[in-house]
Amino acid sequence: MYLCGVSQSLGLQVKAEPYSPTFQMDTGGYFSPGGLSDTSSSYGVSVGGQSQGIDSPTALLGFSDSGDKMLADSPPSLGEDPTMQCTLRSVPKRLCLVCGDTASGYHYGVASCEACKAFFKRTIQGNIEYSCPVVNDCEITKRRRKSCQACRFRKCLNVGMMKEGVRLDRVRGGRQKYRRPVEVDTADPCSYITSHHSVLGKKTMNKVVSHLILVEPGDIFATPDPSVLDNDLCTLTTLCELINRKLLMTIGWAKHVPGFSILSLADQMALLQSAWMEILVLGIVFRSLTLSEELAVAENFLLGREQCRNTGLLHLYTVLLQLVKKYKKTRLDKEEFVTLKAMALANSDSTNIENMEAVLSLQDHLHEALQDYERENHGEDNHRSGKLLMTLPLLRQTANEAVRTFCQIRLEGRIPMHKLFLEMLEAKM
Repeated sequence: MYLCGVSQSLGLQVKAEPYSPTFQMDTGGYFSPGGLSDTSSSYGVSVGGQSQGIDSPTALLGFSDSGDKMLADSPPSLGEDPTMQCTLRSVPKRLCLVCGDTASGYHYGVASCEACKAFFKRTIQGNIEYSCPVVNDCEITKRRRKSCQACRFRKCLNVGMMKEGVRLDRVRGGRQKYRRPVEVDTADPCSYITSHHSVLGKKTMNKVVSHLILVEPGDIFATPDPSVLDNDLCTLTTLCELINRKLLMTIGWAKHVPGFSILSLADQMALLQSAWMEILVLGIVFRSLTLSEELAVAENFLLGREQCRNTGLLHLYTVLLQLVKKYKKTRLDKEEFVTLKAMALANSDSTNIENMEAVLSLQDHLHEALQDYERENHGEDNHRSGKLLMTLPLLRQTANEAVRTFCQIRLEGRIPMHKLFLEMLEAKM
């Protein structure tokens, strides 16, 4: 298993993630993308509280591989003020970064139109190779995007479209196959409050819990790169890169939480902006339950005490380890883990909720699902669901500590950070 920091010659390859585009909601509930930028850089280096090399980002929380409408909002930018005060402001419309047409959402990591999204997906899934008849420098616009497929595909890659998203979609059989095992409407959590026998084992599972197991994202991996020689910077950079990728996965996962999609877009945004770090922290904790003194950020990326001491993460390591030990005592299983993740999403402390009644209803249904699962599988402990719920305040405290840690890293300008990560940090301030 690979550990960043094993030797001075071993590092991690950090894949450039696409930066997040700016979106603004219109009154019809669709997205009004706009503002064109063709830069291929996905990083901005923060130095002394100043953002260098990137536009000041505004938060976008949307993830789609099948043309769905995206979650969207215009939260504050993590801009130039070292105190990182939030300022809400209007933003220009955003366009497809490939051809300049109106973007329909955030596809494969980039603001793009339906045509370019479909073109990119076809190219990757079909393993198609193109050749430019000219000099590999054709202009790609809305009107001329079909004139040269080679240059169009090259531009898709240059602006940051991720091949990995297409591969996952193909391997898992696509969106419909992924969701088919649960034949109920995910928008109506009430339809889930029924128990059935799990085909995966002898556990009797509430349908909400069963569905959450099915839609739980797979893990991601860090890969070694011998060219990265500074182990401390390697650790920090890779950690932030993994968090950014997990953020994208979390956004996609949230849309499959029963009852979440019936909330307004603004309330979906508010919940995600409030709970994203709690969700990521809980994932790290669950992966670390079988370890002794290490934290599993990914299956092949473990953080030990000395690594964290050398990179300035020792305090965060300590509080995360405390949370791991707390959940170890509960003998948390995967069904409880995925349900607590959903509850953390719904248990927002945001002051920007528009329809609190709908959010409270979502909380109630998830709570009922947990109680139902515990009653069927841990009947010997009548208070188990309550004990698990009592871990959520410590989870939030730990997540807040993680936010403070990464905000400090950002202000020190030690490493480049992705725009989406920066936006979400700003939303927590």
